[in-house]
Amino acid sequence: MKDMEELIKNVEKYKNALIQQKFKSKKNTVVYAILDGKPRILKWFAPGFTRQMETEYSMLKKGSSALNMPISYEKDSDNNVLLMNYIMGENLCDVINDEKTAFSENQRIMVLLAGWFARFHRSFKTADQFHIRGDSVLRNFILADCIWGVDFEESRVGKPVEDIAGMCSSILSTDPMFTSEKFQLCKMFITSYIKSVKWNLGNINEEVAYALLEKIQWRPEVEETLRNHAHKIRKHDLLR
Repeated sequence: MKDMEELIKNVEKYKNALIQQKFKSKKNTVVYAILDGKPRILKWFAPGFTRQMETEYSMLKKGSSALNMPISYEKDSDNNVLLMNYIMGENLCDVINDEKTAFSENQRIMVLLAGWFARFHRSFKTADQFHIRGDSVLRNFILADCIWGVDFEESRVGKPVEDIAGMCSSILSTDPMFTSEKFQLCKMFITSYIKSVKWNLGNINEEVAYALLEKIQWRPEVEETLRNHAHKIRKHDLLR
């Protein structure tokens, strides 16, 4: 299969799917559809991304009963598709960056987001290592009655600070970029997370600077801005 449209056209089990909405995704096709009269998320993994499909399916199976993560109803290995429940809400990137969202509301969201990460890291911690969610960006969260995390294909063994730094880099680098309010939100997010866990977070400024530099490969048009702020954060300890 080349894409979701071809899948729905040619695979019998998906022929009655009615696509309601398509979501942004760098590597895969994700749609909200009505399938057999029920709201579903269909995530099609491009050829070569089978490992990511297996990773996401495994994470959802382990975490969805205890954490705010989607329920995976089916792993269709023949067609590289995961079927999940649809979570009705607003994308967190849109909420945080909407000029109509009050700063106090964004502060409240930071506390909720920090709590989500703390619970996630505790749940997937073993005696000698952590499993992190990976790809920790605002677009991978939904605000409904609470914070929901989505898209776990990049989950892996790592350090919690990588997730926290990734989220801070996302907050800072989405438009409007690097405002004083964004720095305040990051500090609140970091402080709330630290209060919720028993482990040491490490050098958050260094990790955020590195995460910003990593974004250059996806956003070369703002390379100079990302480099300048990565340098300032590293040099002036701006997130402590």
